[in-house]
Amino acid sequence: MHPIYALWSHPRSMSTAMERVMRERGDLDCHHEPFMYDYYLHRQVREMPHFEAEVDRPVSYEDVRAMLLKQAESGPVFIKDMSYYVMPRIMDDAALSDRLVNCFLIRDPVASITSYFKLDPNASLEEIGLEAQARHFKALADVGIDAPVIRAEDVRRDTAGAIGALWRAIGLPPADHAFSWQDEQPEDWKQVGEWHGKVSASKGIAPITDEEIAAQKRNFAALVQQHPRAQEYLDHHLPHYEMLKEHALKI
Repeated sequence: MHPIYALWSHPRSMSTAMERVMRERGDLDCHHEPFMYDYYLHRQVREMPHFEAEVDRPVSYEDVRAMLLKQAESGPVFIKDMSYYVMPRIMDDAALSDRLVNCFLIRDPVASITSYFKLDPNASLEEIGLEAQARHFKALADVGIDAPVIRAEDVRRDTAGAIGALWRAIGLPPADHAFSWQDEQPEDWKQVGEWHGKVSASKGIAPITDEEIAAQKRNFAALVQQHPRAQEYLDHHLPHYEMLKEHALKI
């Protein structure tokens, strides 16, 4: 049996760009948020906007798990997914959790919440995602699993250095060719195409600037004027972000 590498992220954290890098490696069977189907279609926790479900996809948690374990029989697997889709259930699922090589991706919630509200102003508190990530990280630590954390801002400042450090931490070999994207948009991104338009058209991860960071703060302040609960969401998730940030890989 081969490993299943799991990148646990939160919405608008640059996770799709990270997934694109993993796909470009060429040595992993990659899956785009397979547990999304359980959360939004099987359990119907909430209706996800801009989501065109693909037919013949496993929908329940049990069927998604079975699919991943089956795929791992023939080669290594990578999934990009959200902790809030699977917590706390996954921690009681040894058949899957014992097979996972876990890592986490975080982004400043000032930026991620603003980006999320542009696409879904009715996003729930849970869907911001950082609280579930923090609980997931702590639950793994409680059973002796050290899962590396990487910051989106670090990836954009030093893509090769940051992702290279992550690969070393989870046991993947270098693959410098993966930082320049040659292939077309992956087919399974089309189900959520409106969420990933920018990264679909990109050929790599763009560097971050001080001007962009300043603009993120201004944009969040403007968002709060229109949607005051965005500030409540930030206040709720910021401590979880700060905890995860303390554990981030040093680049």
